[in-house]
Amino acid sequence: MNITGSTKIIGIFGYPVEHSLSPHMQNAAIKDMDIDLIYLPFLVAKGRIEDAVKAIRALNLLGVNVTVPHKEAVVPFLDEMSPEAELSGSVNTIKNRDGVLKGFNTDGAGYRQLLNRNGIEIKGKNVIVIGAGGAAKGIIASLMEEYPSSIVIVNRTPSRAGDIVKRFSNNFSGAMSAAPLKREVLSEFMEKASLLVNTTSVGMGGKGRLDLPLEKLPHKAVVSDIVYSPVKTELLKDAERLGYRILDGIGMLVEQGVFSFKIWTGFDAPRESMEKALLDVINKNSGSGL
Repeated sequence: MNITGSTKIIGIFGYPVEHSLSPHMQNAAIKDMDIDLIYLPFLVAKGRIEDAVKAIRALNLLGVNVTVPHKEAVVPFLDEMSPEAELSGSVNTIKNRDGVLKGFNTDGAGYRQLLNRNGIEIKGKNVIVIGAGGAAKGIIASLMEEYPSSIVIVNRTPSRAGDIVKRFSNNFSGAMSAAPLKREVLSEFMEKASLLVNTTSVGMGGKGRLDLPLEKLPHKAVVSDIVYSPVKTELLKDAERLGYRILDGIGMLVEQGVFSFKIWTGFDAPRESMEKALLDVINKNSGSGL
């Protein structure tokens, strides 16, 4: 990559951020498209996101991705919001247009695209979402547009799931409810679910396992995890052993990255190059906790 005085910068704000595979993916896209651009990771500690946003303008960055723990904290410091970001209250992509910073949420669009590419329809069906963070909000906001019959939001802290229900339910034609992360409570919801998606970080780096009554799911249900390292989390391994169809986190990471790339550059991203870059680095570092 030839860096010059005119090279533009995009990147990712997170804490931690060293585990992120987005630089591998986005720089592969940049190289494939031969754009004078580079994607860098920026470690932004909790409480410093306002300073980081000011730096976007000060350093004339083209834009950034935003990951945990900043997806919601960044919102007050932006000038504009896309409808998806406004509804979810969560931002994972920022575009700098002559000093005007606009927030987007491509998590939901990326997840919907993943479902569409795999021929999975949820219209009139029941969905369970594990987690109540920024990724969950983006995904739920997007899933609502597919008209599922119901969405159950499950979280260890039920009040956080309840806050999402309050925020979203008036814009949803189906039934939306909150539930605690307890096996005995989840069994009845599992029996009717067509899609279960984990939006938490449980399983990242091979650490942790969700205690879910997966065996209660209908045999045609799909189990999905947005964690991408390892590619097959313990949740997905458990689901696969039980005979369910699974979707790993690589697909969503690629799809949301495709949308972000288009926002920053105006060009359609080279999806295949991005996916290959991700798989290459995961295979190279398998077992390293990347």
